[in-house]
Amino acid sequence: MTARAEPTPPAPSGSEPLLRTTDLTRHFRLGGIFSQQVLHAVDDISMEIGEREIVAVVGESGSGKSTLARLLAMLYRPTRGRIYFRGRLLESLRSRRDVLWYRRQVPMVFQDPYSSINPVFRVSHGVMRNLTLHRPELRGAARRAEAERVFEVVGLTPAREMLAKFPYEMSGGQRQRVGFAQALALQPRLILADEPVSMLDVSIRAGILNLMAALREREGVSILYITHDIASARYVADRILVMYGGHVVETGPADAVLADPKHPYTQLLLAAAPDPREPAAVDSAAVAGEPPKVVNPTEGCRFVARCPIAVDECGRVTPRLHSVGVGHAAACHLALADPGWPGGSRDGG
Repeated sequence: MTARAEPTPPAPSGSEPLLRTTDLTRHFRLGGIFSQQVLHAVDDISMEIGEREIVAVVGESGSGKSTLARLLAMLYRPTRGRIYFRGRLLESLRSRRDVLWYRRQVPMVFQDPYSSINPVFRVSHGVMRNLTLHRPELRGAARRAEAERVFEVVGLTPAREMLAKFPYEMSGGQRQRVGFAQALALQPRLILADEPVSMLDVSIRAGILNLMAALREREGVSILYITHDIASARYVADRILVMYGGHVVETGPADAVLADPKHPYTQLLLAAAPDPREPAAVDSAAVAGEPPKVVNPTEGCRFVARCPIAVDECGRVTPRLHSVGVGHAAACHLALADPGWPGGSRDGG
């Protein structure tokens, strides 16, 4: 992998971000109608995505990343909290026309390129259908020309030949590029990419990451990149949100989070996927276990059972995000007690 592009600077203070959430929460009731078991998939997430910015949401399976993406795609309704897009509250989108407007602006690229494209039709079908539904001003030859253009942009060339193929004639990487072409045909402002490289061979993942960076630069789109692979976030993202157990536990500019991680979970992710270009930034053994299934949670840090440096306070008081640097925040009692603490250099106890 080559060095990643310089990150886009954050929006100036006082300007409205492209997308913003406040205390975004989604709970799922488990069992029958009389059950008191409630799964806390996402809790109290406040975040922003700026224009022409790539934001990576990182965490293991079960951390709440995909639930967050589906909330932003309006596939789930929030239990509480708000989502604003270009200053407009999504709760105010009532009509079918308004919902189509939003979904044109914020399409989603799904994880599985083998099931997200209809195998019955040629791959042109999805792109042409999006153009017909969302851009009716394009007709006939103009619509076909736009389909060829977006295929060229995502690297499916020669476009005319690729549009005529069936999905079974394409590799996984090519199918994922079709997914991006379908999104790009809508002229989006923000693409929600839910683990778009996790099912692809390692040898072709870099091509999809480079494609996302190119779309940001050439088409001016922002991207929310959902991933469990912090190494790929290191490569492509401007900012990183680290999720665990439905909470954001650390967030900030990618360089700051990766060079000086403050939360022990971020340190664990980095220890599992070190950057081969740099000396090891974390000196700790991997901690066994998986993110908890957060059902009827009590107060306390949700990482406490796996944390190698937890103290009594961690099991009693839920840490909140607080600043630990310029644009850098962490939800960890120990990091807050000593903001200058370099990740992994303090003894537990």
